[in-house]
Amino acid sequence: MSRPHLPASIFSAAEAPHAQERIRPAWSVVSTMYRSRAFLECFLAETLQALEKIGANDFEIVLVNDGSPDESLAYVLERQRDIPQLIVVDLSRNFGHHHAVQAGLRMAQGTHVFLIDCDLEVRPGTLVDFVAKQRESRADLVYGFQRARKGGPFERISGAIFWKGINALSDVKIPENVLTERVMTRRFVDALLQLGDYNLFLGGMMSWTGFLQIGIPVTKAQRDGQSSYTLGRRLQLMVNAVSSFSSKPLTWLFNIGILITFASFSYVGYLIFRKIAFGDALIGFTSMMALMAMSLGIMTTALGLVGIYLGKIFNQVQNRPTFIIKEIHPRRS
Repeated sequence: MSRPHLPASIFSAAEAPHAQERIRPAWSVVSTMYRSRAFLECFLAETLQALEKIGANDFEIVLVNDGSPDESLAYVLERQRDIPQLIVVDLSRNFGHHHAVQAGLRMAQGTHVFLIDCDLEVRPGTLVDFVAKQRESRADLVYGFQRARKGGPFERISGAIFWKGINALSDVKIPENVLTERVMTRRFVDALLQLGDYNLFLGGMMSWTGFLQIGIPVTKAQRDGQSSYTLGRRLQLMVNAVSSFSSKPLTWLFNIGILITFASFSYVGYLIFRKIAFGDALIGFTSMMALMAMSLGIMTTALGLVGIYLGKIFNQVQNRPTFIIKEIHPRRS
């Protein structure tokens, strides 16, 4: 039985149709599309081959269009003619990768879910390895990770700093160099979707969810074309990740403030002692100005840091949906 056709309308993350009326498929493959037209033909072909290799006769492929400006949406709608298991979720605009992934996971109905990017940096054929590991370990989450990061020196160094920084500052330990690609059981996906985070960082959310999680090494190829994850987006993701999963920066800032206050009072005591003992009218003007400048810099940073956390609270209190679905193109009968 297929989903009834849904007219163009607006759904929040909580109101997205869950399609409980049909029989749950054995497998769901979930991916997102943004400037993905060049990869989709090969991605779909390799995905079907991978599903055939694991013996998945009952499956669905959920593709989420994250406001892609190219012909990705038109292409996959055309492919529904020869791939009846293809479900296309069209978001109202670009919400970002993590929000689009969440939309796909909400739509996926499989007893097992395979999450993968469609840019072919990781080939869909790796599903065979994920399934073998999941059946062997009976883990609820099998995730892929890179033993060594791909790319040039800048990409490798910035990636290493990203993961080291997150784990140094976050209360939730996340596997380093973890990839989007992972196989999840139904109960893991359902538990993950219970989280009410509006500042999404799925890597941290998945680690926080718990259950038995096992990683397998995956070779990641160099992407054809420029990645959408620029340095600015990496930094923004790191700030979002740390501020969503840890209050350590606030604690460290408090400790630094205590040390500076102690140092300042000590220096004032030293000046008073010099005045009494030696009659100095003024001493250490340069040092005092440097200390004042440092204190001002730390105060400004502190206000910015508190502002980040207040912004997180503001977004959470607003209770806006993390994505809005414009239209769902269901699987064909």
